[in-house]
Amino acid sequence: MSAAVKYTLGRIGLFAAVVAVLWPVDMNIFLKLMVALLFSAALSFFLLKGWRDEMAEEMATAAERRRSEKERLRAALAGDDQAGPDAPADGASDAAADQSGTASDQGRGPAA
Repeated sequence: MSAAVKYTLGRIGLFAAVVAVLWPVDMNIFLKLMVALLFSAALSFFLLKGWRDEMAEEMATAAERRRSEKERLRAALAGDDQAGPDAPADGASDAAADQSGTASDQGRGPAA
């Protein structure tokens, strides 16, 4: 299960637990919900620290992976990635470039 899902479910569970504890207390329902929100936020700060750190690490890893992929794609579009994994290693791209140059000259006829 994803760290973000665990943390979110933990926050919701803490909120529900605090609402259940406050339910028999005689006060306005809106006030109960606001108090439960505040107490569950404070409790989650201490009780869910491990899950929050795990989620932050997971998000940082994903952001770094996206950043490196973005840089790789920019380099490939700029032409800096000539020896990338998709480029042929035997020089076939040079031969293809030479053939395309001669193919464009074929329909012109003799130079007068």
